[in-house]
Amino acid sequence: MKNAKRLQSFVVGTTLLAAGLPSWAVVDSPGGPAVLQLGLQPPVTQIAREIYSLHSLMLYICLAIFLAVFAVMLYSIVKHRKSKGHKSASFHESTTVEIAWTVIPFLIVIGMALPATKTVVAMKDTSNADLTIKATGMQWKWGYDYIKGEGEGVSFLSSLSTPRVQIVDPLRIKNDNYLLEVDNAVVIPVNKKVRLIVTANDVIHSWAMPAFGVKQDAIPGFVRDTWFKAEKTGIYRGQCSELCGKEHAFMPIVVKVVTGEEYTRWAGAKIKEQSAMADDPNKVWTVDELKQRGAQVYAANCVGCHQATGKGVPGAFPALDGSAVVAGPKIDQIRLVLNGGKVMPSWKMLSDTDIAAAITYTRNNWSNKAHENIVQPAEVLAARK
Repeated sequence: MKNAKRLQSFVVGTTLLAAGLPSWAVVDSPGGPAVLQLGLQPPVTQIAREIYSLHSLMLYICLAIFLAVFAVMLYSIVKHRKSKGHKSASFHESTTVEIAWTVIPFLIVIGMALPATKTVVAMKDTSNADLTIKATGMQWKWGYDYIKGEGEGVSFLSSLSTPRVQIVDPLRIKNDNYLLEVDNAVVIPVNKKVRLIVTANDVIHSWAMPAFGVKQDAIPGFVRDTWFKAEKTGIYRGQCSELCGKEHAFMPIVVKVVTGEEYTRWAGAKIKEQSAMADDPNKVWTVDELKQRGAQVYAANCVGCHQATGKGVPGAFPALDGSAVVAGPKIDQIRLVLNGGKVMPSWKMLSDTDIAAAITYTRNNWSNKAHENIVQPAEVLAARK
């Protein structure tokens, strides 16, 4: 395997050098895909192991059918060819053949369906969960809310953390976890049943984690659920598996499985962090304070569509630099950010202060010099009602 990986790296590096591009070693992504991987990712849940077993069983059954059918065909072609004096049989029907090709496939299907049904039923049993997490898909990131169990009240957004310059510049060396890394990973305790409630804000997404044997579509207006119970600590990587728009490839999912003690510490620290960051919506901020905070909010949530320059993506996402909405009445922009628009998702999950800061940042940045150049958190709070 090591020699195969070296060969893979050599081939990739040689190809890139021939194209005038920099080369780098191709390595496994911890918790994600591996170099020269042919099968499924190593399973770390009971359901994933059953899926892997079913996958192998179906593959062997299909292979056996393929070999049997083509063996009979080849035998018939060789042994009963015209050059040996054989003539084709002339008969209209055969009851025996009719029964055989009906009964045999039926038995094969039953033999495949019984073990598969057992696993499918187990996949939908979300009862008696130790922890319940809500995952909300949006263009293009995931929002997580811990709604039951230890860590209840924890909430955060999880966005791609691969630097944008690596994506747009082919000359840049890529990270080992290129496009499979996030700023905030989902953290769960090992050997605990986790119920995952899945929905979406805008279009259909899909929460998929191969090592867990989980793939659940996230549909706007619907709430669906699934579950997993990771049996091994580590970091595991997945992606949105439903084509959801221009940035579909940039919606990774990262789950960090830790010990019970580590999870307790993480949950406690996260709750304290969120409490400390909770702002009084009635606090009056200065323009400079809001612009400074707004730059961070914009970089974390808006830059993917509207770009760091505010120029947007022609034909896909409108520019904020010189935008009539940004230069117009601030209440219109507040409502657009809260409720979403034709191509813009709702950002209600952000705090009043973060929304006010992001809007203030856009109204005072680039070439924008809006007349109403500051939005206070209290104005956002009032617009929510």
